[in-house]
Order: sequence, then C-alpha cells, then structure tokens
Amino acid sequence: MKYIITCAMLFLFVSVFAQTKNETDLQIKINSIVKKMTLEEKIAMLHGNALFSSAGVPRLGIPELTCDDGPLGVREEIKRFDWASANWTTDSATFLPNGSAIAATWNPVMANKYGVVIGEEANARNKNIMLAPAFNICRMPLCGRTYEYYSEDPYLNSQLAIQSVKGIQSQHVAACVKHFAANNQEFHRDSVNTIVDERALREIYLPAFKAAVQQGDAYAVMSAYNKVNGYWCSENDFLLNKVLKKEWGFKGLVMSDWSGVHHTVAAANNELDIEMGSSGPYDQWYFAKPLLAAVKAGQVSVKTIDDKVRRILWLIYHTSMSANHPEGAIATPAHTKSAYDIASESIVLLKNDANLLPLNAGKIKSIAVIGDNATRTFALGGYGAGVKARHEVTALEGIKSRFGKTASISFAQGYKAEYSANNTDAQNSGYDQPDKNLIGQAVALAKTTDIAILCIGSNREYESEGHDRKNLELPFGEQALVDAVTAANPNTIIVIMAGAPYNLNEIKKSNHTIVWSWFNGSEAGNALADVLKGIVNPSGRLPFTFPVSLNDSPAFALNTYPGKNLTADYKEGILVGYRWYDTKNINPLYCFGYGLSYTNFTYTDLTTNKTNYQPGDKITVSLKVKNTGSVAGKEVIQLYVSKLNPSVLRPAKELKAFKKMMIAPATTAAVSININAGDLAYFDSKLSTWVVEPGQYKIMAASSSKDIRQIVTIIVR
Repeated sequence: MKYIITCAMLFLFVSVFAQTKNETDLQIKINSIVKKMTLEEKIAMLHGNALFSSAGVPRLGIPELTCDDGPLGVREEIKRFDWASANWTTDSATFLPNGSAIAATWNPVMANKYGVVIGEEANARNKNIMLAPAFNICRMPLCGRTYEYYSEDPYLNSQLAIQSVKGIQSQHVAACVKHFAANNQEFHRDSVNTIVDERALREIYLPAFKAAVQQGDAYAVMSAYNKVNGYWCSENDFLLNKVLKKEWGFKGLVMSDWSGVHHTVAAANNELDIEMGSSGPYDQWYFAKPLLAAVKAGQVSVKTIDDKVRRILWLIYHTSMSANHPEGAIATPAHTKSAYDIASESIVLLKNDANLLPLNAGKIKSIAVIGDNATRTFALGGYGAGVKARHEVTALEGIKSRFGKTASISFAQGYKAEYSANNTDAQNSGYDQPDKNLIGQAVALAKTTDIAILCIGSNREYESEGHDRKNLELPFGEQALVDAVTAANPNTIIVIMAGAPYNLNEIKKSNHTIVWSWFNGSEAGNALADVLKGIVNPSGRLPFTFPVSLNDSPAFALNTYPGKNLTADYKEGILVGYRWYDTKNINPLYCFGYGLSYTNFTYTDLTTNKTNYQPGDKITVSLKVKNTGSVAGKEVIQLYVSKLNPSVLRPAKELKAFKKMMIAPATTAAVSININAGDLAYFDSKLSTWVVEPGQYKIMAASSSKDIRQIVTIIVR
C-alpha cells in the first residue's frame, strides 16, 4: 500500500513539474515576443479590428484573435465589418439547447457535452474564443436573457459553468464566461448602476465566475455593460483587479462587451485587456489612438500594456497556436446526439394527474397537434446571437415521427405569434389578443381526436436580448386557446416552450397534464416526442422558481426593478430565488428543483460519516434512494443545508450538493455525496472574509427545494 501511494505521489509530482515547466517555458517565449514588439503593435492587439476579431502581429507570426457568439451554438458567419450575413454555405451549425434548458438537466455531464460541441464547431470555423457560456443569476423572472442564462442558484450555476468551460477548452478554444458581473436585467442594461452589497456579490453573483476561473480554468472573461456600485464593469477595480486577477489568480484576458467601454485610462488601469465593439472607425476607439496617447502622456504605463499583451499571447498559445490543435467538425451526427441528450434530460414534467403520460401509442388512433410553437423553430429570432441550424426538428415533426405510423396526426395553428423584438410597443400592439378564428379551428379539430397536444409558450422574438418582458402573462392570447381546447377535449396535454417563468396559475388549476420544454435545440421535437411516448422518462428539474404573482418575486416585492434614476438597488441581498420564498414563507407556483417522473422514488437512511466537524473537514452524506415504480428513471438528489440559530441573516436553506442518478425499477441505490464543511460559510463583509459559524446545521435530502425527504443534524466546531 505504501508503494502504491508513493508511486501515485511521484506521478503527481512529475505531472505538476512538467506542467510548471511548460508554463515557465511559455512565459519565456511570450516575454521574448513582447520585447520585440513596438508600442503601436501592442496597442493594436488591445482593440477590435473588425466585429469579431482583434489584431495579431504578422511581422512576428502572431495571428489575429477571432471570436464568435455564442451560447446557443456557433452563429452564422457575418461580414467582417457589419452584421449582415456573409452568405456562406458552409456555416450551418448545431443548435444547442438554451442555457436554462442545460440548467434544467441538473447534470454537469450535459454541460460538458454542450461545451465539447461548441469547441469542435468553433474549430471548424477557425474561431479562437467562443463568447460562452453565459450564466448570470436569474434574479428576476422578466429578464430578456433568462433563457440564455442558467439558474437562480450559485452552486448549480457553478457546477454547470465548470463543465461547460472544460468542454469548450478541451478543444483548444477559449471559453469567454459572461457577463461579469451582476448583469441581471436588459432594461437600461448599458447604463444601470447595480447597487449590491459585498456579501450578496460573494454569495450569489460571483461564485459561478470564481468556479469557472479557478476550477474550469476559463481563458477569458467578458465584462458586463452595467455599473456595479458606481463603477462601470469594464473599468471596475474591485471586480477586475482585486477579485478576478489578484484574488482568484486569473491568467487569461478580460474583454469588454460590445461597445461596453466608457473611458480609456480608467479601463486600462483597472484591468480591461481588450475593447470590443460594433462599428468603426476602429482606430478611434478608447483602446486605440487614445490609449496610445495616454501611454505617451504617462497616464497608463508600458508595464500595464505589456501585461495585457502577455495575457492575449498566453491565450493564443493555448488556442490557435497550441500544439496538437484539433481540426474541429461541424454539425456531425455525434453533435446531433449531444443536442438530443441534453434536450431529453431538460424536459420537465410539471403535472400528470390523469396519468395520461406516457402515451400508449397502441391505443391512440388520432392526435391533434395545436399551436404556433408546434411548427416554429427557435434557432434564430430576436435581438442577439442565433444559429443557422443545419436542421431543427419541430414538435410536429417529432410527434409525426414517433406516432405517425399508428395514429393520424392533424395540425391547427391556434394562435398568431405576431411580435418582433425590433418593433416598438406600439408596433407590437395587440400581440396578446386571441385569434377567435384560429381558436375555432383548433377546437373543431380537438373534438375529433383521441388526444390534443397543445404547444404554447414563448419564442425567440418575445424573449430576447435587449429588452425585458413587461409581465408574466402567456403571450398571444394563449390562455383563451388553452381554455377552449381543454373544454373540447379532456385528454389535452399542455406543452410549454419557453426559457423563463410564466403565469401558469390557471393552467395548473384546470389542466391535468403539463410538460415544460425549452428552446431545445436541433433535436427538440424528437426529444419531446420521446418523452411523451415514454421512450425517455422525464428527469428535468426547474432551475428557477415560478412565482404565483410577480409581486412575490423579491425584486418586485421590494420595488427595486427596474430601478429609479438608472439605479437598481438589490435590497433583497442574499435572498434571491428560492432563498427568498423559503425564508419569507411565500409559496411559489412551482419551486426550484421541481420535476416529476414516470416513476416514484423514496429516500431512507440519511446519515453522515460523523456528527462533529471542523471547518476544513469533508462531510460525506449517505442515503438510500429506491425506485418504487416499474420503469427506470433518473432522480436528482438535492442536498440543502440550514444553519440553526444563526447569528446573522441566513436563508432558510441553501443548495450545497446534488447528484443525478439512473435507478432501475424496484431497485435501491446507495448514494454518497460530499460537502466541504468550508462551503457552509457565509461572507462577513466587515471582516472581508468567509466565516464558518460554529453550531448545528441541518442537512436535508430533497427532491426539490420544497420536497424535503430526510433530515440529519451535524455540529461544526
């Protein structure tokens, strides 16, 4: 045993030594290049020279740096100097499920699959940096980019962000994590001043970025548009210098969001490395001729410029100039499979009271598929990054492929989705009104079929970068359609395709079968149909809380959205998402972590490896989970922690660990999950440090934030 341990230690030592030597050799090489560069060449590397690139140094064999959106897949090629399509025929890519869909899988393996696809397809298009993943906290449900982000919980975000970054960078492509930080609304996003105390920053808004940097080794970070506590994120000394680079030891580069820079000297001295934007003349940007002048005037040191150039070269040597650089591939069958795997694990079964699902294909002879979303694609739309998808299977196509051989399938549109993200409110006027003619056609069809599958929800125009929604109501008069079709056919399945919470109060009360899908990628229709048929047992869990009323949400309860005088005061502090609802005893419509299965699971025998711990210990939590049904299913075991009698404000519970497991029918699985005792800490703003408060803690094994199955109490000394 001693020999084995010694060999393992020796192997680790050799690996660390080799890695350190390689990094040392690389830094020597980078320093030699920097010494050969003129000041003008250095400055040229620090700002965009086109929409999605910045200059290299051709004289020294350094290529330009290329980047691209984004979170849904590699966007279509656009012209070098404007946003118009380049009209390539070789840039069709895989459309990947949106961010909240990835979060709904509660599965870091799926996040890694997402990242690998992004990285491989970026290589095929010669992109060095992918502007992904995006994982700002879902602070309030109306944010236009909730669909793009992950969840309301910093721990869930962290675990997914780590694996997304690792997946992308496994292909020698840089992940640019965004938007740093506290970018939680689109309304006035480029001018709002976010007032947020340091404890809330440290406990809620920064953990996923820290994890992406320190555990995911992210090569790039994008600064947000907004201000944080009075300073633009692109020149925020606390965020970029003190926290990111000094405290977290970030080695990579910080680039601005497009046109997100406001000053030359402040941004340069406070650790922004590259300025990006949307239009020229590029030599007039803050980090172009004005920066050159600031250096010559002594306002910005050459040492500061050299540090930025070193970071850029470091990234280039880890991407386009790396050894054994992968060739990449685009829209391959393997990528399609990854998109399907993510989509099929993301779908959330919200209600199945009549046990209508899974559908028995042998007994169903006719199906009415109703709703604009049944035939709509989601790869493109709205303001922001999309994908020119090689293919995208719609819900109707998926249902036909899975049920078409045994049942007649008919379609009715049901509603008109007449809304454009680029229109004014006046131009979009009337979008929320039901279309009586289309509803009449849908009702007539539903009356003639065994089953009605009603596909409603949102789309990429209605949920879009650049604007927030006005309310939680379902758009396009959909509630009237739901009411009419449900009355016509009691066997109606409601399928909602959207990326953020909506008001489902009436649907939850009146409908017995509800399925939540997302903007779910190239294989969305097939994944949905397989869940409906029972080929896939749904295992998605909600990544954010659905409130009963918008006023239950903390940002609205405290009247802090959208803010007054371009200032959004985060008065709720650490009580974001379920932390707010649980601590304030507010019952949500659907809670964080919620989702049903076609089977049931029971939890027993929750224990810890001991009862007393020190802050540096590892808490090993063990329990047994039994699948009591007749079909295999995946359960998400969620571990929440609560401090008993805290001396400071603490949430009623906080997610500290989770594990997703496939369990065979009538089988009991032994589950073991570790929690670091240090992760029970809160951030003490007065001491500027993390504190593990001594005392009793409850560890709760749960199937959702409201469904606590087992509790054990430990003591931290």
